[in-house]
Amino acid sequence: METTHLRPVRPARPIAAYIGGKKRLAPLIIERIGAIPHRSYAEPFVGMGGIFLRRDRRPSAETINDISGEVVNLFRVVQRHAEELERAFRFLVTARATYEVLQATDPRSLTDIERAARFLYLQRASYGGKVAGQTFGVSPWEPGAVDRRKLRPLIEALNERLASVVIENLPYGTFIERYDRPGVLFYLDPPYHGSEDDYGAGVFLPGEFERMAAQLGGLKGRFLLSINDTPEIRRIFAAFPMEEVRLRYTIGRASTTDAAELLICDARSADCLPQRSLFDIRA
Repeated sequence: METTHLRPVRPARPIAAYIGGKKRLAPLIIERIGAIPHRSYAEPFVGMGGIFLRRDRRPSAETINDISGEVVNLFRVVQRHAEELERAFRFLVTARATYEVLQATDPRSLTDIERAARFLYLQRASYGGKVAGQTFGVSPWEPGAVDRRKLRPLIEALNERLASVVIENLPYGTFIERYDRPGVLFYLDPPYHGSEDDYGAGVFLPGEFERMAAQLGGLKGRFLLSINDTPEIRRIFAAFPMEEVRLRYTIGRASTTDAAELLICDARSADCLPQRSLFDIRA
């Protein structure tokens, strides 16, 4: 039996921006996740946890994974050494000189806590949460992004949320193979089609979507995949149910449709996805 009681959990905010964070789509995706029966939850591409942390219900078992050693090291340090990470920011401020020094520092020369602090600083201080090609992000209208007073509650909340979570650092296919069981729900948020290099060269290679579709087709558990809507993605995942999600950004009285996403699931979960959704975002 795949259904279990999902227990309430306090949502937490990601402690840094990350490309592809799904902030605007999070409520819709979380609703779809909650409608799919599962006893265990697993994310192969967790990033900064844009979906994982915003969920308000959870099963007893949760596993998160990312191919980035920087992401995984940060989560492990927050899970085990939250106070030490907070102390590392005691005298750090948002400054271009500090940013450039940390950007030039080889993370392999640092301790795990120093490495986590470096990565967190760069993600918070970089423009747009970029991973590859980072640049110092500063605005005359915004306060500095590296502020220990703001970081402390974020780190504490993340530490609490990660207390019983298993953290892996595996290729997504290996992770899925290792954790695939009846009753497991995988939520996948891979790099966007056509933007695979946004996470670094060689991280997500050509042909990965075809391999992913083949692996998901033989899954024992269930899955929900969010991805940008392109003809190639529709072709590759044509065997699976899809929900077309149109993002409509509304500013004042003007409305425009600026983006299109797909939510794709296994056949057993098809009833959880309507054919089309229109998601209003008001700014």
